[in-house]
Amino acid sequence: MSVRAPLLYDGVMDAKAEPVLVSACLLGRECRYDGRHNRDSALERDLAARGMTAIPFCPEEHGGLGTPRPAAWIETSGAAAVLDGRERVLTDAGADVTKQFVDGANGALEACKLHGIRRAFLKERSPSCGVCNTHAGGKLVAGPGVTAELLARNGVRVEGVEGRRE
Repeated sequence: MSVRAPLLYDGVMDAKAEPVLVSACLLGRECRYDGRHNRDSALERDLAARGMTAIPFCPEEHGGLGTPRPAAWIETSGAAAVLDGRERVLTDAGADVTKQFVDGANGALEACKLHGIRRAFLKERSPSCGVCNTHAGGKLVAGPGVTAELLARNGVRVEGVEGRRE
C-alpha cells in the first residue's frame, strides 16, 4: 500500500523552469489503480525541451487510496456533480470513495498553489485526472475527472495525456 503523496516537491527544480503538475503515473510511478504506470517518454522529453519541471502527483493516493486499489468511476453524470455534492465516486464493488477523490483533488490544488503551478498534464480517461474523457456510470464518457474539474475551476490550465508514448 502506498503512502500519501507529499505536497512539497523534494526534487531539484531550476529557478527558471516553469513548474507543472503531472499525473505521477505518466512519469513512471506505479500508482495506477492496478499497480502499473503509464510512463510517457514523449511527454517527459517535451516538458524538458520547453523548460518545464514536472511535479508528480497522484490524487487518488494523496486522497488515501492505496495502490493497487479497486477500479472506480463517477456515479452517473460527471465530476462537476461530484464536486457540488450531488454525485459520488464508486468502486466496481459499490464502495463510496468520493471523499478520497475530493481530498485528492484538493491536495492537487494545494500543491499547485504551493508551487505557483498554472498548468497540469493529466492522465486522460481517469476518474480523477481525465481532461476530455473519464469514466462515469461504468463507461467512458466525455468530460473531466474530479481533479481536472477542480483545477480548471481554479484557473489551472489542464491538458490531457493518453500516456505510454515512447
